Amino acid sequence: MSVLITLTDVEPAVRLNALLEADGVKTHLVSPMDDVPNEIRRAKPDVIVFTGALLDQQTLGLVRDQMWGGASVIGLADIGDSALEARLKSVGFAEVLTKPVTADALRASVNELLDRQRITRETGLWGESEAVRQVLVAIKQMAPVTSTVLIEGESGTGKELVARAIARLSPRRNKAFIAVNVGALPETLLESELFGHEKGSFTGAAERRIGRFELADGGTLFLDEIGEIPSSTQVKLLRVLEERELTRVGGTQSIPVDVRVVAATNRPLRESVERGQFRADLFYRLNVLRIYLPPLRERRTDIPLLVRRFVQEFAEQHDRTFHGISAEAMQALVDYPWPGNVRELRNLIESMVVLATGREIGIDDIPRAIRDGNSNERLLPVHIGPVVREERRAEGRELEFIVRSLVEVKLQLEELRRRQDDDRALAMQALAGAGGTLSAVEALPGRIEPPGPTVVPNTVTIAPGMTMAEIETAVILAALRETRGNRRKASEILDIGERTLYRKLKEYGVPDRFGE
Repeated sequence: MSVLITLTDVEPAVRLNALLEADGVKTHLVSPMDDVPNEIRRAKPDVIVFTGALLDQQTLGLVRDQMWGGASVIGLADIGDSALEARLKSVGFAEVLTKPVTADALRASVNELLDRQRITRETGLWGESEAVRQVLVAIKQMAPVTSTVLIEGESGTGKELVARAIARLSPRRNKAFIAVNVGALPETLLESELFGHEKGSFTGAAERRIGRFELADGGTLFLDEIGEIPSSTQVKLLRVLEERELTRVGGTQSIPVDVRVVAATNRPLRESVERGQFRADLFYRLNVLRIYLPPLRERRTDIPLLVRRFVQEFAEQHDRTFHGISAEAMQALVDYPWPGNVRELRNLIESMVVLATGREIGIDDIPRAIRDGNSNERLLPVHIGPVVREERRAEGRELEFIVRSLVEVKLQLEELRRRQDDDRALAMQALAGAGGTLSAVEALPGRIEPPGPTVVPNTVTIAPGMTMAEIETAVILAALRETRGNRRKASEILDIGERTLYRKLKEYGVPDRFGE
């Protein structure tokens, strides 16, 4: 890996160059009088350090170019200004340090970016967000040891990429890396796939089979969708992890294995433990080290970088000349919630690169489902039905839908109570003006009394505890009194059919002729 340093400010440039050379890093010193763009193209550095003139138009242009070129950029600012730092980072600077800065601090920042570049290339996890940085740091810390690792994250976030990176950066890098999708194997074959079987151990076992644990001996075994493993196999897996030996299906001999297990799941295993679907002891054995991969919607600032990376990849792969992407199209991609995460974004970029031959990708090249999904994130439907054997906890957007529905119902109930209180207050005022008392209203809740000097005409009072039948009866009686028993007019007032009104009269026992 290499670093290019500009000589705009000679002293920090020379000091940094000496320290990096002592660390064995290849460096390139470039004078502002040189053809800096050509030197960058020739050297292809992993990190570029601009020691001054950060607001120079040529500097800003070169930094923007690296958003496509791939180098991380550090800038040395003459003054400390948070607004200036934010502006420079928005242009493409990965780090902005304020002068004076010690050579050791500058070297530490450069080495951090070099490490990040190295791990990024191992994982394919591109991003400058804090969430991605934490993942890359965790990979670097966990790779050298042999403890089991549990990777949690939604489908499409790159869990297998992380597992492969841990293996590549570990002392087992030259040994086998075996990946098994546990959820894709039927229960009857899973144990044979993991632990192997002896000849004749079951129907169809015509010969001995070596399982994935034995194949990964000395290396790394990646168990994807570990939450789908059956209970019976969980017991045997725990035994292998604890004792570091296995017995093939149908066999009697214990076989020692030296395997580092990295497991992954797209749903929180702790919740599966709480529901009794996953053994707690196996969970604790797998959850020695844990990495959480955030969904793409939680790191939207990484989307432009990912778009540029995928564009470069597919333009080269399909021999396409790429002419750019419009700001409007890029913003639409940033705003979309990406339920399929990075995998969905990658597939979309490939299709757009292939189809937008010879022109800039615009907003019209983005599928309507993506454009229309920007402002309204999709909610999962809630099924209300009979209780099934497996209880499923509402998660994510489904939980938000339920909460919003409950709040809406609560507001409606509060509005109903408010209106009822207002009706009572009006009735009290009317009674007070007519010389009546409150007890006259409360005496017959829900009943319609004939018009008189002490009662508000045709007022329906809905008291707490009344059934829907009682409420409907009171409303129908009020409509009939209003129309002097004319069912046709009453049905028009109630906005129901006359036959429906007649049926309800019979159902609730209301006299056929009003007044009986």
